Amino acid sequence: MDVVRHMNPRDQADHDGPNLNTPHDDEAEDLVISAVMHSAQAYTEASSTINRDDIYQPSRRLIWDTVAGLIASGTDPHPVLIRAEIEKQGRLREVDHGNLIVRLGTDYLNPALLPAFTERVYESARQRRYDAHSNDLKQAVRNGAAGDELNDLVQAFHQGEQLRESTGRGPAHLLAALINWGDFFATDFGAIQLLPGKLMGPGQQITLVGDGKAGKSLFCQEWMWRMATGQSFLDDTPQDPVRILYLDAENGQEQVQERFLSFGAGPRNMGELQYASFPPVRPLDTAGGGADLLALVKATGAELVVIDTVSRFISGPENDADTWLSLYRHTLLPLKRDRIASIRLDHFGKDKDRGGRGSSAKTQDVDHVWELSAQGGGTLSLRRTHTRTGIGPGEFSIIRQARRDGDNWAHGGTRHIVMTYEQTAQFIPGSDEDIMRRLDAHGVALTAGNRVVKSALMDMEIPAGSDKVARIVKARQNQAKADAPNVTAGRSPDPFPETFPGNVPRNASRDGKAAGQTFPGNAEGTSGTPPVPHVPPSERGDGEGTAGTEKTPKPLCTVCETPINADWADRGYNTHLGCDPTTGSHPAA
Repeated sequence: MDVVRHMNPRDQADHDGPNLNTPHDDEAEDLVISAVMHSAQAYTEASSTINRDDIYQPSRRLIWDTVAGLIASGTDPHPVLIRAEIEKQGRLREVDHGNLIVRLGTDYLNPALLPAFTERVYESARQRRYDAHSNDLKQAVRNGAAGDELNDLVQAFHQGEQLRESTGRGPAHLLAALINWGDFFATDFGAIQLLPGKLMGPGQQITLVGDGKAGKSLFCQEWMWRMATGQSFLDDTPQDPVRILYLDAENGQEQVQERFLSFGAGPRNMGELQYASFPPVRPLDTAGGGADLLALVKATGAELVVIDTVSRFISGPENDADTWLSLYRHTLLPLKRDRIASIRLDHFGKDKDRGGRGSSAKTQDVDHVWELSAQGGGTLSLRRTHTRTGIGPGEFSIIRQARRDGDNWAHGGTRHIVMTYEQTAQFIPGSDEDIMRRLDAHGVALTAGNRVVKSALMDMEIPAGSDKVARIVKARQNQAKADAPNVTAGRSPDPFPETFPGNVPRNASRDGKAAGQTFPGNAEGTSGTPPVPHVPPSERGDGEGTAGTEKTPKPLCTVCETPINADWADRGYNTHLGCDPTTGSHPAA
């Protein structure tokens, strides 16, 4: 029996069961355990890299757990206390009846060397996980697993590894979530400046919902480009550029290029915008997808992430609440924890009044929900339907301006601007401004009187009382008087100047499009900004020696053949009050 090597009882306790060929580093484990047995600080530093499952030897793992228990109870560790705790549990045999504690307790590790040996423990544990994974794959092959099953095993393993890397290697990252009360109460959250556009604050998460014709992507792309280049948006003041990561699985690259050129962008003025076109990230409602996105955020240094459209980046059913809870847990929560803002683009459901399609759980985790809807004529309504803070405006009326240059959209000719009160009133059904706009579109002259206007309104089936008609007629005639001296008969037929943004001439559509045309990159959409009413040419000359147009002769009374007052004629009369021998005053209707 001399050729037989007798195993030390301590080694027998450590290696019963596991394969001795399994990757491990006994020396590094012993030195790390000896350090944590004497110092709570050493345990805290080591636990930021490794956890109990990274320790291969069961006896060392028992000591690690005992140290953790002492520290949790507020007691500094010491070999004597550790032995006493293990003895209380009746597990002294697992540490060679206490001899292992004595031996490791007498070792000394320079604190400066602790990170190096902790990293060795972590790497050997990582090798063991890969070794176990390969054995699982071999066993699955022997059991006749199909290719999809093998792929699922590989995906699950890599997701677990990436999640471990992204969420920290131990409990120390959990402590980072604790609020420092001094810094917390010294922060004036109400004074934090909103991001350009005033739709969200730094670190907030919002959803932008709209139907397919509203142009959500077009709106968001211009918003992100202007924010990334330090420009103003929606009449907000410019701020420092914001680092943005835009994930797009909705729009083709030719559409994206066309749109950015129409905003005025180019290769030298994209600012801090990073754009990922159809990125190969895994679904964001999985651990692997969350890890992929966090890796992209880390690589780009993004302060804001756009997900266009969110339904393209999930794997679970939209109507399942678990899908959105998983999205939050794996992707949005890590972003919010790191104070990285996010915008999710989403579609309306079948019932617009119920907001975005799918489960209601998708709106529970966001700070704001904005709904974008087309109102016709190039006008948009942007309304906030859900909010946690209530900070900032809750509604915007927007004009989408766009113009063409031949067959292409003009460079710098597309933008979204906030409408003024007067512009907004034009689209309130039944308002004076709305009726005036519709009369202009119907071709009714600005100088028309009450009778003509009322007849036109009846033809258009627009109800209006006598007081409203009189008020509208007066406003239109005042407009005619104000415009006449400033407009020459020989205006340029060119509907747009070369510069943008600039004045939009009154003799052309403000977006330069014919009926049926859509905005840059859209397959279909609403028409552009409504045309400005036609203004008749001035009766004056142009100041350069050109004769002005002759005034139209005043109408003559059909009885006495002398001029009739113009206002009287506009109201439909063709005789003086006392000249009509039949009626004595009023002409036939």
